[in-house]
Amino acid sequence: MTRNFLVTGAAGFIGRNVMQQLQSQGIKVSAIFNTPPDPQDINKVTDWRDGGVTEANLSDLMPDCSVIIHCAGSGSVAHSLNAPAEDFQSNVITMQLVLEAARRQGGVSVVFPSSAGVYGAVDTMPIRVDTPNHPVSPYGVNKLIAELLVQQYGRHFNVPATIVRLFSVYGPQLRKQLLWDACCKLGKGDALFFGTGEETRDWVHVEDAARLLIRAADVASPDCVIVNGGTGASVTIRRMIEGLAERMGIGAEIRFNQQTRAGDPKHYAADISEALATGWTPQKDLEQGLDDYVAWFLREMAQQDKDG
Repeated sequence: MTRNFLVTGAAGFIGRNVMQQLQSQGIKVSAIFNTPPDPQDINKVTDWRDGGVTEANLSDLMPDCSVIIHCAGSGSVAHSLNAPAEDFQSNVITMQLVLEAARRQGGVSVVFPSSAGVYGAVDTMPIRVDTPNHPVSPYGVNKLIAELLVQQYGRHFNVPATIVRLFSVYGPQLRKQLLWDACCKLGKGDALFFGTGEETRDWVHVEDAARLLIRAADVASPDCVIVNGGTGASVTIRRMIEGLAERMGIGAEIRFNQQTRAGDPKHYAADISEALATGWTPQKDLEQGLDDYVAWFLREMAQQDKDG
C-alpha cells in the first residue's frame, strides 16, 4: 500500500534528514516548517506549511497523510532549564496536537522521536527499553510526558504509534551539542573540556536515525512499540574529541577539568534489539561519520571567513 508521509519540524536537523531520505525513495512527503523554508527544502515536497505545528496546519495536510513523523520539538536540556514553558509547549503541546489530528483523521500512524533522556542516570548497560524512566531534566520529563500521551492515544483511541528513543545523534548540519562546541573550541586553540573524558555515549549518525524513524512506521500499532535509536556501542567523550582534533590537524593535548554535574549520566549505551527486529541496522561507521562532520565544519568556517 502506498503511504504518504507528513514530517513536522522538517527544517530541523533530524526532520530535514527524514524528509530527504523519504524523497530519495520516491515517497510522497508533506512538511511542516517552523519558519519559511529554504527553497531547496521544498523542491520535492508535495505540500507544506510554515508557522510550526498548529491545528490549522495539521488540518490542511492531514487528508493526504497516512504516517506522521513528528520531528518538531526542542532538543536541548539547557533550553528546558532556561525556558521551561517554551520547552513544554514545544515537546508536549505539539505532541498532543499531532495525536489529536491523527485520531480525528483515522488510519494515520504516528512515529515519535523521543530521547534517551527519559532514562536519566542508569547504572546497568546496555539500556533496555524496559529500563525504568527517571529523567533528570525538564527536557527528559517533557519527552516522557509526550510518550505517555502517545501511549494514551494508542490505548484509548486506537492510534497506531512507535516511539524511538534516540541516543546521541550527530552528523553534518548539527550546529549545537558536543561535536559543534568541541570543533569551535579546538578551532580557537582551546583544548580544555568539561568532565573526565571517560564518560561514554552511544553515537548514532543522523542518516541512520532517519532511516530508523522511517522504518519504525512499519511496526506502528496501538500497543505503541518502543525502540532504542542507537548503535549498541559505547564511545568515550575523549575518543570523540581526539578524533575531531586529529581530523582538524590540531596536535594539542586534549585535557579535561575533571568536574562533573549532578544528574549527568556517566555512561550511555543502547540495547537496540527492538530496533534490529524492525529490519533496520546502523550503517554509518563512526570514523566515516567523524570524517564527514569535520569536513562539513571546516567548509562552514571557510564560508564564514569568506562572507566576512
